[in-house]
Amino acid sequence: MKFDYNEAFNRNLGWVTSNEQQSIKKTRIAIVGMGGVGGHHLHCLIRIGFTKFKIADFDQFEIQNFNRQFGATISSLHKPKTDTIKKMAQDINPDVEIECFDEGVKLDNIDNFLEGVDIICDGLDLYASDLRSPLYQRAHQKGIYVVSSGPFGMGTSTIVFSPNKMSFNSYFDLNHKNLSVEAKIIRFLVGMSPSLIHKEYVSSAENVDLFGGRLPSIHSGCYAASAALSTAIVKIALKRGKVLYAPWTYQVDFYLNKTRKRYLPFGNRNIFQKFKIKMAHKMFEVKEFN
Repeated sequence: MKFDYNEAFNRNLGWVTSNEQQSIKKTRIAIVGMGGVGGHHLHCLIRIGFTKFKIADFDQFEIQNFNRQFGATISSLHKPKTDTIKKMAQDINPDVEIECFDEGVKLDNIDNFLEGVDIICDGLDLYASDLRSPLYQRAHQKGIYVVSSGPFGMGTSTIVFSPNKMSFNSYFDLNHKNLSVEAKIIRFLVGMSPSLIHKEYVSSAENVDLFGGRLPSIHSGCYAASAALSTAIVKIALKRGKVLYAPWTYQVDFYLNKTRKRYLPFGNRNIFQKFKIKMAHKMFEVKEFN
């Protein structure tokens, strides 16, 4: 059977026009990280009809990825994530264009990764703070939108950065010298989820080790993140619908049946955010600066 793009995505029409579907087709998206949410982001965007991508990840699939990661299967064990997910994407849309950065994004290839990109999706690991900050700052300078939507419990929290508004580094208050790794992690988490509503149903605290590299993550949260992210990207690509740009944040939790929409002037420099950050450092007994 010959693949036909218009027929494959015909059921989108009604929510979008045929001309808008062509705009979706032409939008180029970069996704950094193919792990917990990155693969789901790509899958969701492929199903909507986006066809032009850059993806980056240096890792392989392992058994501990099976509870949540798109592409993690018995047949993909110990295989590169980028190659595996590219093949799965091509099986959905054979005409999709995917450029793989199978050694990941590094400081010396950021510009190459961002070349020609309209929107970048944050799929980085929580602990990749040394890359996240310069990557999204460079995207802001190059006029690229940044969408970050991650799993928080059985829900998601989303922040969107416009190149014409507050930047990633400004919102998370990362423009300081000698910030410790712990400080960057705390600022990211507190900025992404100012309400921290998901903490209400942590059932086994012994399985949570924030600075030891172990945080629980469940599939429903990853799916929720991709739904939120892809919707924001559609609105940006089509230039319609209201997008809540930083310092707005939006969190939804399906377990608690709650939503939280927050406007935080100055981002993490807001007095209430500063207090939360200070309390987090005190609670975890970590230094803010090296």
